[in-house]
Amino acid sequence: MGSAAKALPFHWLPSSPVSGMIRSTHSERSIRSPVTIGFAHAELIAVLVAVTGDEPRVMTIRSGNALPSGPFEMGHRTLQSGLREWVQEQTEHPVGYLEQLYTFADRDRNNDIPGGRTISISYLGLVNEQSGAGRPGWHGWYEYFPWEDHRQGRPAVLDEIMARLRSWADADPARRDHRHRRADFTFGLDGGGWNEDLALQRYELLYEAGLVSEAGCGAEANLGRAMFADHRRILATGIARLRAKIKYRPVVFELMPDSFTLLRLQRTIEALAGLTLHKQNFRRLIEQQELVEETGGTESETGGRPAKLFRFRHTVLEERALAGTKLPLSRN
Repeated sequence: MGSAAKALPFHWLPSSPVSGMIRSTHSERSIRSPVTIGFAHAELIAVLVAVTGDEPRVMTIRSGNALPSGPFEMGHRTLQSGLREWVQEQTEHPVGYLEQLYTFADRDRNNDIPGGRTISISYLGLVNEQSGAGRPGWHGWYEYFPWEDHRQGRPAVLDEIMARLRSWADADPARRDHRHRRADFTFGLDGGGWNEDLALQRYELLYEAGLVSEAGCGAEANLGRAMFADHRRILATGIARLRAKIKYRPVVFELMPDSFTLLRLQRTIEALAGLTLHKQNFRRLIEQQELVEETGGTESETGGRPAKLFRFRHTVLEERALAGTKLPLSRN
């Protein structure tokens, strides 16, 4: 752990009209545009996150190029049930926790409907990765956003990003100063430091600067792994939401097994935040907040002394609201 430190607050609390559509055959039911009567159709799209080992991973289809999705159809009882049906059909992977993320309806989105528009209703889900389930392709989300992982220090790719953003800023003298300030603030070079919650703003700035292939740059110039249409923007939205959410609701426990060590809990939070936590302060916070309780079992994690196993205290949600807590993050 480095000498510099940053505080990441954790406030853990409890956890459109659609025109007629023609249902296609099973072989066609994967990222396709349904026949639509009218001017728009609604699509359901899932950002399903797991933490496996020390890596946050996202469930994908089409060899990692797209998120599970499909149209909202008349036979679906609710939006959420419709999404669960699509995930089940495309990946056969069980889905537990789900919450609505955002609705995307920008006019300039990739749209295969002549004269129409796609409205994408996205959901964020937290799951445990099951390697033998169906056909999902699990990929680390830092493949798509390599500049977001600061657990081992400042990523080298940031030097290239800032050089290219400065060239982009200098290309427009009228807006040069404003662009430089935006780049410095968004990527933490303004004296305020890196803000892990700005994942979406960073991607959108790179998009505006034409530095990702989704914005039209060549594949050789693309930063991070590209995705179909605006799926990488939707994934960035999910990352930003989850990073913010784990600070005030205990949703991280949706990603944990029934019993776990405190080190595993810390590594899971670090994986999501892309930053490192101060070990002693983290454990002190967990004890003060009474978020977990011992199971009586132990586990040997590194071949050394066995570590105690814990489980989440569900009664915490009923006893009190947890607020005002901070977990220090150390930058290497």
